[in-house]
Amino acid sequence: MKTTKSLSCKALIFDMDGTMVDNMMVHHRAWQQKLKELGRDLTLDEVMRDIHGVNDEILKRLFGDRFSEGEMQEIAKDKEATYRELYAEDIKLVPGLARFLKEAKALGIPMGIGTAAPAENLEFTVKALDLQEYFSVFIHAGDVKKGKPDPEVFTKVAEKLNVKIEDAIIFEDSPTGAKAAENGKAKSFVLTSTHQKSDFEGIKAIGGFLEDFRSFSIKKGEKTGDFVISCAPDALPAD
Repeated sequence: MKTTKSLSCKALIFDMDGTMVDNMMVHHRAWQQKLKELGRDLTLDEVMRDIHGVNDEILKRLFGDRFSEGEMQEIAKDKEATYRELYAEDIKLVPGLARFLKEAKALGIPMGIGTAAPAENLEFTVKALDLQEYFSVFIHAGDVKKGKPDPEVFTKVAEKLNVKIEDAIIFEDSPTGAKAAENGKAKSFVLTSTHQKSDFEGIKAIGGFLEDFRSFSIKKGEKTGDFVISCAPDALPAD
């Protein structure tokens, strides 16, 4: 039998791409356009299958030593600028998140964003969606030395929120992100916007899988500074 799943916490930490905004297909289209300029004409299915990881890793995997470090940085900047141009008119929060953020803000729960995206993309999203009124901490790829599944990005958010990472709930959409949360001894909820539930096999600290934020609710806990996040039965893993 399925029951409503509830987890207690002192803060909320959000990944951005694929978690707050359903933007991964836009990234795929931006890569497809940029790679065609570089002489690699891939189908969108091929991009979805083969293009993953940080930008430098992608370029090295596809082109070997063809580009210098400086050239790769410029290519990556151009690709990210294309992404922002493509997404500017369509960017929106995933269903249910606007309501959830308003409820969380009204209760006073500390919230931060920890993303592997570059600073320009974080700023673009925050400004386009007026997220600065909900979040007090923003950590991006340029703020960390180690990428996910190392928990550094989430640990830094927690530190700036003045909570222990294990006292936070982290919202993610990727196996590496969920593993980063687990490596930081934090609980997580996973959005299935970019991966299937089976892709998270072996990661134990996941409270539930869901399509979006419509199944979530939040309330104050019994102790001062504690909050309880609940998700509806249809968002839970099978018993």
